[in-house]
Amino acid sequence: MNKFFKSIKRIIYTFLVKLKAKSYKEVIANGYTSVNKNTILGNNVNFNGLLIYGNGNVEIGDNFHSGRDIVIFTRFHNYQGSKIPYDEKYILKTVIIEDNVWIGGKVIIVGNVKIGEGAIIQAGSVVVNDIPKLSIAGGNPAKVFKKRDEKHYLNLKNKKMFH
Repeated sequence: MNKFFKSIKRIIYTFLVKLKAKSYKEVIANGYTSVNKNTILGNNVNFNGLLIYGNGNVEIGDNFHSGRDIVIFTRFHNYQGSKIPYDEKYILKTVIIEDNVWIGGKVIIVGNVKIGEGAIIQAGSVVVNDIPKLSIAGGNPAKVFKKRDEKHYLNLKNKKMFH
């Protein structure tokens, strides 16, 4: 019975993502996932629970995998406006996640960042700056602490060995 309910939840969560996203190719949502109308999803995108706050642009490339409870912020208060601590105006920012990225659970990503191809973000991290291609990053703020083996990565990519 448990597998049955998991299948039903996956169908519903995936339907809701497809209903709201600006465009998508192939997506599966295993956990509650909320995207915005400015979200573009690539092929083989797998969510285990992700929330996008705000209506800024979000692009997620092919072969994306996430842990649970990912949060992406794309809308920010205007603290340099006409009132203190902020005015009524919102500032929208973009998040770009390139192909073959894996993001661990409970990661926060703020606007105006790009996570490069093949990057891995450690669980519990806060991404406030760009993460270069093939980097493994973690912490608060997330910092690169290792790189993937580029030769091995490219070999698997060329053979189309995607999960």
